[in-house]
Amino acid sequence: MVEKIIEIYPVAMYDVDKDQKNIVLLTVEYKQPSVYELLLSLRRKNVIKDSVFTEVDHEGNSALHLAATKAEFNWPVPGAASQMQWEIRWYEYIKNSMKRGFLPLLNKNGQTPEEVFTKNHEDLVKEGGNWLISTSDACSVVAGLFVSITFSTATALPDGIEGNKHSNASKIFAGSSFVSFYSSLLAVVMFLAILTSGCRERDFRHALPWKLLLGLTAFYMSIASTLVSFTTGHFFIFRDQLKFVSSTSYMVAYLLVTLFSMGVFPLYFHLAWATLKKVPQRKYRVNIPHWLLED
Repeated sequence: MVEKIIEIYPVAMYDVDKDQKNIVLLTVEYKQPSVYELLLSLRRKNVIKDSVFTEVDHEGNSALHLAATKAEFNWPVPGAASQMQWEIRWYEYIKNSMKRGFLPLLNKNGQTPEEVFTKNHEDLVKEGGNWLISTSDACSVVAGLFVSITFSTATALPDGIEGNKHSNASKIFAGSSFVSFYSSLLAVVMFLAILTSGCRERDFRHALPWKLLLGLTAFYMSIASTLVSFTTGHFFIFRDQLKFVSSTSYMVAYLLVTLFSMGVFPLYFHLAWATLKKVPQRKYRVNIPHWLLED
């Protein structure tokens, strides 16, 4: 729609609404990445003047002031911490898109864009901190149990492994036990680092999301390697008896773990996507009226 309006009636780019907000200010205020990227491309082609990006509204708010306001919707990322992370990234994306030498002035309330951002995101910082603390607290307890279990598993060899130390099964057991112990230990360290970080506003940009992502990655690696270690150790105990029953139980166990993992991994992949994505993106859903579907 915006492309067609600009194509048919280019002068519309310089129109303003009753609050003296032009298309750039409205795009930044309502956090529309696709439209803003279109405007940036038109600026690079000299279709739009640079002055359009530096205008202010009737309250003296520049594009940076409006980018610092909290979104009235939820970004398509899980958890309050990721919401705060994308709020910071949207503000920095707008800030970095401004030409060199652009100095944002104070608005009529005497506030800088940074002050507006801090004031508008106080509640979200608290929510994000509480979400991270509760998540890290729960995961650290389970990861601590895995450290105890994997330590005892690595030091207590199954029956029969002493005479088969050079077999493939014994190597798999030793390797999986090693990975399981150190990955669970790393997960505990990452979760404790989050619990002791203080959850300050600037930490949501890189530090906290990466600590959570590394902690969850190590935690899932510990679960997978523990399963492999247990299965290999179980093989040494029942390798000469009940082969069919043990093989069937292994297949059922792996199938159940895979099914349960499918319910957990979407959250993990969403967190990874939110952490690695440089420019925030919107998610649009069209709600068709029920009466229209009936017709």
